[in-house]
Amino acid sequence: MAKKALVFLAEGFEEVEALTPIDYLRRAGIEVTTASITASNTVKGARGVPVVADTVLEKLAESGKLSAGAWDAVFIPGGMPGASNLAACPAVGKIFKEMAEAGKIFAAICASPAVVLAPLGLLDGKNFTCFPGLEDKVRGGKHSVEKVVVDGSLITSRGPGTAAAFALVLIEKLEGPSAAKKIAEDTLL
Repeated sequence: MAKKALVFLAEGFEEVEALTPIDYLRRAGIEVTTASITASNTVKGARGVPVVADTVLEKLAESGKLSAGAWDAVFIPGGMPGASNLAACPAVGKIFKEMAEAGKIFAAICASPAVVLAPLGLLDGKNFTCFPGLEDKVRGGKHSVEKVVVDGSLITSRGPGTAAAFALVLIEKLEGPSAAKKIAEDTLL
């Protein structure tokens, strides 16, 4: 049975940080569902690129899939104001807390670790990374300058240039090292 990952998209998301992991996870056979946090499936990224999400938050809730039990992993891209928009969405915070409590993979890249996860207390006592300069917003976590940091079921990454490395770590955690190695080879990493 294929592993299932959920990705939330908000207006102003960083396109590379969303689309690279989505692409790589799908190449690895992971069922990725993209969900707009707005009423529209079309979400415009920080660089103005419109992306059509698979579903919207309301439909996820109606189908009972807005809970940790429906997913093996959940992740969010950064970008501004995308990260701020995600932080302002109570449903995003709720599922991230549920995933953490269930010991399931929850991941964020760029601004989102500091802007979305830290205010939820999800970085407290954890090793993490984020976009340079935003680590000052985080209290209670231990910042690293590594491209990708794994602490238990938490995975964080620095920004657009680390999106492929972030995706490979997600694949490794979901499908194992050989699956991650194959995708790295197939994409010439």
